[in-house]
Order: sequence, then structure tokens, then C-alpha cells
Amino acid sequence: MSEDDELLAQIDALVAKLWKERLARASFTPGTTPVSYAGRVFDEREVQALVRASLDFWLTAGPVAGDFERELAAAVGTRYALLVNSGSSANLCAISALGSPKLKGALRPGDEVITAAAAFPTTVNPIIQNGWVPVFVDIELGGYNVPLAHLEAALSPRTRAVVLAHTMGFPFDAESVAAFCRAHGLFLVEDCCDALGATVRGKQVGTFGDLATLSFFPAHQITTGEGGAVLTRSGKMSWIARAYRDWGRDCWCDPGEDDVCRKRFGFHLGTLPDGFDHKFTYSHIGYNLKALDLQAAIGREQLRKLPSFIAARRRNWTAMRAHLERYERFFILPQPCAIGEPSPFGLVLTVREGAPFTKNDITAHLESRKVQTRGLFAGNILRHPAYDGIAHRVATPLANSDVVATSTFFVGVYPGIDDRRREYVLSVFDEFLGAL
Repeated sequence: MSEDDELLAQIDALVAKLWKERLARASFTPGTTPVSYAGRVFDEREVQALVRASLDFWLTAGPVAGDFERELAAAVGTRYALLVNSGSSANLCAISALGSPKLKGALRPGDEVITAAAAFPTTVNPIIQNGWVPVFVDIELGGYNVPLAHLEAALSPRTRAVVLAHTMGFPFDAESVAAFCRAHGLFLVEDCCDALGATVRGKQVGTFGDLATLSFFPAHQITTGEGGAVLTRSGKMSWIARAYRDWGRDCWCDPGEDDVCRKRFGFHLGTLPDGFDHKFTYSHIGYNLKALDLQAAIGREQLRKLPSFIAARRRNWTAMRAHLERYERFFILPQPCAIGEPSPFGLVLTVREGAPFTKNDITAHLESRKVQTRGLFAGNILRHPAYDGIAHRVATPLANSDVVATSTFFVGVYPGIDDRRREYVLSVFDEFLGAL
């Protein structure tokens, strides 16, 4: 063992000791310690990996990021994974790629993109930011995804793409939606930010569309802090998405690489002079959306834990839903997944019309007992002031999206909720609902 290796082993041991001592000081006191709706779950391995990456002092995306991209693609079942700095950036990168001048049939200003009104803002925003027209459709209560019939109702001669999220880790019927898109010559982008590890008829989400996106924010199935990824099976789509991520440049060299194509000074593009440096030639109006090796080091360790994380989410979701069945007269309960296996993000509840309490009543009670709650995305996104006056079309009545805005909330099922915390959460529900 070299001297460097010996020192690294000592550092690993000290990091592990510090982490375990801090963990030993943590405790849970019902009613005092918050039960979060989501959060980071990690052990000493993530901290050791982060420290090692920091000692390498590669402050941008580098070799660890490349390793994480390859491992992530293999885990999901795509050919390519492109690491970016957030799930929102992943959506911006993937959706913008549909307008690439290098893409046959690329979207143009005024083209229409079908999407859900009950959506997270940055699933919708890139459609608007690219000058396309979002066509909003409603979702179903209980499953909170868009039924295929709504896509059919939204279709028009201007429709060019569909952008949908697998809501709260419960997949939409991506197989049928992909077939619909193929039949009508449409691009499909799967927003899998809440759904890493979910499957449709045995096939992982993120593998049905032209592009897919992931988020690694601490609330999601794995975390790198901030971070996300674009997934695709297409080499051309991967190159286009990379261009949007990397300032819009035409070059495909990784950071630190030069002249991979062996003709760095042999291109003639646009009206640039012959031999202009390909590393600084730009074919897209792009951004800088890269993540860091530091984040990728954490992500690699998190990815190894993904199966156990998903199992814990499913276990919590199943136990909590079973307990709350006794209150079904008050709630529209989330429906078990009929087309595959979910990777639950939370337990979603909609207060029924006519219930003797409102969403605000029960969430205020839960929050007062230190049980965190969240609403379902933006509710009906068109109700928000940011979307006043945008060019758009509403293809179906948005009644359920309005219900989501007024009556839907969720509580956590993430792996940090152990048996004791889960039973406490359910006791808080019982406290509020038992006497009604």
C-alpha cells in the first residue's frame, strides 16, 4: 500500500467515526422532532466519497461524473445519461433539445406541446421559454396522471410533442403514450424526477420516450444535493442535449479532453473561418448546466442503495395507505398501480367534497404535531400569477386540477421514516379523524 493509500484509509476511518458519533446523538421525540415529507438518507460511505473527491480537487464535472453517468444509464436501462445541476435543468435541457437545428422535425415557434395542468412549474416552463404553446389537459384523481383519452382530445395539426411526469412516483401508461406518440409523429419527454426506479409492465420509466429526466434533489429517490440527469437511448439526442448543457457548443469532448474527433481544427461550420477551433464553435443557444464531480461522488454511493430505498418507500406507502382505508369516507385514497411497480414519492390524499373538514384543517393539525405536508405540485398551474397571459390552449376541462389545488396534499414515505416515525404519523391522523 502506498503512502497516499495509507493516508486515505486513515481519512476514511476518521470520517466514518465522526459520522457515526453524530448519528448516535440523533434521536426522535414524537411531537417534537419533525417528521419530514422527504429528506436525504445516507451513511459514512457518501461522506467518505465526497471527502475523497474533494481531495482530488476536480472542481467541475470530471472523471467521477463520467463514471456516475455510465452507472446511472446501466441502472435505468438507457444507453446514455447526462449529468446536470438540477432536475429543472434536466427538463430545460431535454425539452430544449426538441428544437435543435440538428434534429429532423424539430419544433418551431408556435408548435404545440401537450402537458398536464397539475404539474411542477419547471416541467412546463421550458415549453414556454422555447416559444412553443403548452396545451393543458387534466389528470385523474387517485392516480394523478393524464389518461390517454385526454391526449387524444388535445391532438391538433400543430401538436409536435408530449411532456408528462410520472406523478409522485406512480407511472403513467408510458407504453401506450409512447405508441400514441409514434402513431402521430410526436416526440415524448418523460419527466421521471419523482419516479426513479418505477416500472411499467416490467420496463423502467425513462426508457419509453425520446428523452427523460431525473432529479437528485434531497427529496428524491437518490440525492446529490442539487443535481439531475437527462436520459436517452439515442446517440444523436445525447449529443444535442449535451450541447445545450455545455454552452451550446458543437464539440463533444469531455472536460479536460481535446481533439477526440482528431479534427479539432478541421471543421468549417457557419461562416466561421476554416479550421476555427471546434471546442469553441457553437451550434445551439445553450447554457451551462453541468454538475460537479463532488456531487457525482455522492450519487455513485446513493445509486448502490437505490433498491433498498425503493423497497422502503413501497413499504411505508403500503402500510400507511392500509391504515388510512378506515377513513376512506373522508379521502380519495391513492390507487395501487395497475400497470407496473411504483417508486412512491409520497402518500397523496384528496379530501372528499362534503368531508367535515378542509385540506387546510387537516394539514394545519399535522403540521402542528410536526408532521410535514406538501401540496401536489402547483395544483392547476394556470391559477398562478406567473402564467397570466401566456400563449396556451386548454384541451380538456381542468376540474380535477382545480380539486388538486384546493383539496390535495401528501405526507412522506421516504426511507428516513422508520417504523416508529410512521406509527407516529398515523397516530396524528387518528387523533384528528377518529372522533369524526
